[in-house]
Amino acid sequence: MKLLHILVLSCFLPLAAAAQDAPAPVFGPVDAAEVTLEQFLWLKRPIVVFADTPNDPAFQRQMQRINADLAPLEERDVVIIIDTDPAARTEVRQRLRPRGFSLVLMDKDGEVKRRNPAPWGVREITHAIDRFPLRRQEMLERRPAGR
Repeated sequence: MKLLHILVLSCFLPLAAAAQDAPAPVFGPVDAAEVTLEQFLWLKRPIVVFADTPNDPAFQRQMQRINADLAPLEERDVVIIIDTDPAARTEVRQRLRPRGFSLVLMDKDGEVKRRNPAPWGVREITHAIDRFPLRRQEMLERRPAGR
């Protein structure tokens, strides 16, 4: 019996090694200096959180709210991108041109759908995302009886 267990477990060993080599799915938070918005096109919905410093109280409040409830955001294919260094002049900052704290919601098509000058909770973010046309289409495809 022990030999059978060892044989079965040895069959799964290569699968475990392959899983470790696979890149982890990007959810966030990701530093804006490490990514471009184009790499998420049609794959993820970027939520970009800008601030002039990581010590900005609005930035800290926003990140606490996001980290408090990640599951609904992950369900909606969200990637959290943060940019707290205006001097870095990242591609994300140059394209979206924020002033001070800003929360920018984008859809999978790369278009900005919403900008907020104040922190939002996950509930407000998910309600806004659920109004995006692409998200509505995804929900209809997942549950066609909901028409």
